Amino acid sequence: MTRDEWIAAFAAELGIPAPSSEEIDALLELAAIAAHASERTAAPLSCWLGGRSGHSIEELQAAAERVAAG
Repeated sequence: MTRDEWIAAFAAELGIPAPSSEEIDALLELAAIAAHASERTAAPLSCWLGGRSGHSIEELQAAAERVAAG
């Protein structure tokens, strides 16, 4: 199963739309910021926190950049 197939199936299981390719790119960028600024395990946890926060992906990336800048 490819990444996109898994994401589509997981989203369907959750009853939500799968992210667009632009959203996927932005989320991967958010994960990269977190992974490069700290331990790699911060990446998925940061994305989870972002999802719970209700903020836009752009707001999440900006917040991650601020945290990474220290």
